[in-house]
Amino acid sequence: MQTTWKGTISFGLVSIPVHLYSATQEHDVPLHQVHAKDGGRVRMKRYCEREEKEVPYAEIAKGYESPDGRTVTLTDEDLADLPLPSKKIIDVLAFVDADEIDPLMFSKAYYVGVADQAAAKPYALLRDALTASGQIAVTKIALRTRESPAVLRVHDGTLVLQTCIWPDEVRPAAGIAPEEDVTVRPQELKMARSLMDTLSEDFDLAQLHDDYQRALQQVITARLEGVELPHEEEPGEAPDNVIDLMEALRSSLKRAKGGRGHAAGPDEDQPEEQQPAPRKRAPVKKPAGSAAAAGKAAPAKKTATAKTATAKSATAKSATAKSATAKTATAKAAAGKTATGKSTAPRKAS
Repeated sequence: MQTTWKGTISFGLVSIPVHLYSATQEHDVPLHQVHAKDGGRVRMKRYCEREEKEVPYAEIAKGYESPDGRTVTLTDEDLADLPLPSKKIIDVLAFVDADEIDPLMFSKAYYVGVADQAAAKPYALLRDALTASGQIAVTKIALRTRESPAVLRVHDGTLVLQTCIWPDEVRPAAGIAPEEDVTVRPQELKMARSLMDTLSEDFDLAQLHDDYQRALQQVITARLEGVELPHEEEPGEAPDNVIDLMEALRSSLKRAKGGRGHAAGPDEDQPEEQQPAPRKRAPVKKPAGSAAAAGKAAPAKKTATAKTATAKSATAKSATAKSATAKTATAKAAAGKTATGKSTAPRKAS
């Protein structure tokens, strides 16, 4: 990895010789300018207006034109000799919580590596101190022709220097957001949070890829091979306004859940106050076959009922007859006693 900058991190009285390496790289399809008529390469030439001729790169310097029209020429030596402490020193100014720096200020990132083995221990000391505190170090650094604020933080066990823009370079956001008073209902906020949670399920940033670069490469390949260019189906037009915010959120939630392999019901994740009242269902009409089957089954049930009733009736009659016989015997015995005054039991033969 090519070294971008060499210098020293100053941490109080501790000095750490370090090298900076670009931490990021962009993957772009290399395109250059050509003449549309015949494909001839168009090249930019450095042309001197005074001498009216092309100038080699070695003779190029930087210049500044003053408001009154005068031009000051600055050579590489002039820029290299600027009286800046941050040219070779990354001076730690303070330690702050990470959320005190607005991400809007972050610019380019560089890995920080040690310049020699002697720097290993102070490097590890600063790294571990940042990790334990959960803070970042605020610094300043001069890279190329610009001095900028920067922060030192830890990423995967490695110090990272992230350059920033100056606070006064952040444009104010006044007048961008809607100025009218807008009321967001609790139901809408709850539905939005539910949508956020669903979209965040199983999300992996590493799975994202550059669709534009892939599509551009397909077009270039088709041109080289002389085949028909690939075409994507035109997406449907996005609605220009939101008529029903709750319905839009609900539809978005269903679509998000459907894309993750489980469909949401029509009122799933809907706040209770928004749930529709249960509707009374009309009686379900049974098909003709179903009625016929019910008709056939009915006699069997009646027959079983009739048999049960008959058995009960017979039992009752039997009990009634026994009761009547007992009563008759009792009556006769009572009559015999009344007539003779003696027992009617037969005498034993002598």
